[in-house]
Amino acid sequence: MRDVFPDAVIALIPMMRGYAMSLTRSRSEADDLVQDTLVRAWRFRTAYEPGTNLKAWLYKILRNIFYSNHARRRLVVQDADGRLTAQLSCTPEQEWQVEFGDLLRSLDRLTPDTRDALLLIVVAGLSYDEAAEVCGCATGTLKSRVSRARARLAELLDYDLPAARRHLARRPAAPRGANELPGRA
Repeated sequence: MRDVFPDAVIALIPMMRGYAMSLTRSRSEADDLVQDTLVRAWRFRTAYEPGTNLKAWLYKILRNIFYSNHARRRLVVQDADGRLTAQLSCTPEQEWQVEFGDLLRSLDRLTPDTRDALLLIVVAGLSYDEAAEVCGCATGTLKSRVSRARARLAELLDYDLPAARRHLARRPAAPRGANELPGRA
């Protein structure tokens, strides 16, 4: 019988890289994090139970590696992508770059639990159930964390969330499935 594990893991690499980028904010660190995840997943592939959620299993490995490495390297400063050096230059003139920088700084001000929940849902594209599995909590708890993260981000960015929700409520409804990602319910 053919082993489908390698093909299934390979298919998830782009999504893992996106999630790793949201955690590290560095291309080189994200690539290293995904590579470490793949090595660990391959080493412990016999621990994976076929038929269970491979995506959640891989994201949990990735997240655990990130936090383990983050704790170890708290005092080490690396600037492989030049992010720190760029802060020494003039602020960007493009409005979106300024807003994006504000968003990144605001994300850093969220609690780790709420930030992880939001990133797993919004950036990684996991369902609430999958993200809850990765975080090791109930789905309702994860939904609360996402809600708190969105509200806190709106507050930090001085964004009128209730007005935005009213505006969206007035828009004509999109056809069912038009805003859903493939594979998500």
